[in-house]
Amino acid sequence: MTSQPAAPDPVESTEPASYAPFAHLTVPNTALYRQVMGVFMAAKERFAVHLRPEEVHAALAREHRPTDPDTVVKALDSLVEWGNLRADPDTSRVTAVEDFYRKRFIYQLTRAGEAAEQALSAYDEALGRRGALQAVALHDIVTQLRALLVLAAEQEDGEPDAAKAHLALSALTSRFEALAENARAFMGSLQRTIDLHGVEVEVFLAYKDRLIQYLERFIQDLITLGGRIARLIGELEEQGRVGVLLRLAAAREAGDAAPDEAETAEARAHERWAAKWEGLAAWFVSADGRESQARLLRGRALGAIPQLLAVVRQLNERRAGRSDRSADFRTLARWFAEAPDDEARHRLWRAAFGLYPARHLTVDADTLAERAARPVAASIPWAEAEPLRISPQLRRTGSYERRGKPRRVQDRSEQRRRLAEIAAQQAEETAAARARLATDGTTRLSELGELDPVAFRLFLGLLGDALATWRPGVTTTEATSNDGTMAIRLTALNDGTTAEIRTPGGVFRGPDHTVAIIDLSMSTAVREAR
Repeated sequence: MTSQPAAPDPVESTEPASYAPFAHLTVPNTALYRQVMGVFMAAKERFAVHLRPEEVHAALAREHRPTDPDTVVKALDSLVEWGNLRADPDTSRVTAVEDFYRKRFIYQLTRAGEAAEQALSAYDEALGRRGALQAVALHDIVTQLRALLVLAAEQEDGEPDAAKAHLALSALTSRFEALAENARAFMGSLQRTIDLHGVEVEVFLAYKDRLIQYLERFIQDLITLGGRIARLIGELEEQGRVGVLLRLAAAREAGDAAPDEAETAEARAHERWAAKWEGLAAWFVSADGRESQARLLRGRALGAIPQLLAVVRQLNERRAGRSDRSADFRTLARWFAEAPDDEARHRLWRAAFGLYPARHLTVDADTLAERAARPVAASIPWAEAEPLRISPQLRRTGSYERRGKPRRVQDRSEQRRRLAEIAAQQAEETAAARARLATDGTTRLSELGELDPVAFRLFLGLLGDALATWRPGVTTTEATSNDGTMAIRLTALNDGTTAEIRTPGGVFRGPDHTVAIIDLSMSTAVREAR
């Protein structure tokens, strides 16, 4: 008798795997299959290789545990059929010859089953993630960029430390990737909150104030730290400083490559590090007519605030008793559900939607007199009978023309006058703010003096636009406001001075710059005269 080699497990082979391990997601009892696979994943973390059916049954949560253990055995057999598990004969408890003829198996995870569970865990985590606007991450990025500048300065005395460069770049890219991913997830969840999907009114109103403060704080940090990060990136890209650090990190990373990949490992590692750096620079620095992601995020966060306020206004109108179609339909649906019988539901339907039988002809005294003078036999077809004259107003609106005096035209001159006064007042305040900010040539930020709230808000917008367009290698930038009425030219100083701008709400501090602000809404002659 010769022994035959065992057939290889198709799930464990190196051939492209099928998607059968995901079949348990589209069949009945999916919850039980997921719980069983969760038991095996937890056992793998405890370095347990095999599990028996009674062990799986005992490990299931009480609310998901079937009363009949055979249900678990059937689930295990189905998972073996799909390739999630592998069944091996259980010979450890055989004490008699008859035991060899009994069906006893122990089960363990297959490679495909483990991969499917890891994919499902990542899917569940991504769906439940809300994200956050990590202002602390901006500070960490500034710290890591400064550390890279210190390492880049060591090039004058010799080659920088490869280990320090690799660790600093790893920390920088890890913090940046977390910042970008969390910001994307947060803005997505914020939009769902604005759309009021599954949000109670009281919960939303209590959450609104904290959310707006959170957005304003992050926007302020993004404006101040975003410009600082852009300058640090520009300093690192000067004279190829960052290129040396990227090559050192790639060489250190390639030192752990397998022998068959050693020749190309460093080149591939350098390509990955260069791509990460380009992504970081593109996130904070605008270039070639493309706005940076930081500026887009700032605009999206700024736009979310008025959207939140609009939702609050809508909720207040709803709570004040104004007409709300969705609330009316929900009330009507509750009435239909509470109706005692179909006849009552039909009456409710007719009362709600006015679907009465059609009445195209109104019979009155004039109609009867006309019919008596010129009778029309019932056998005459409609096409041959005398046509019925219908008012154009009836054809157009479904009702007869109104008799009597026409409705008086409401005089809205007072409302129009009030709106014109408000618009004029706002225009005057904006013009005064532009005139207050406009400088006669170039001056320092520290010389702007105290600003009122309107002028300070306009100044922050201009400053943010200028910092967002800061490019590497330059010390001066120019920007124009979104409405095209103001222009700003900002130049960095190297004297280490600090500017303070006082407002009724507090003091704004930051590195001093020279600035020139031009009011483009003024005519050229007026600007030259000033």
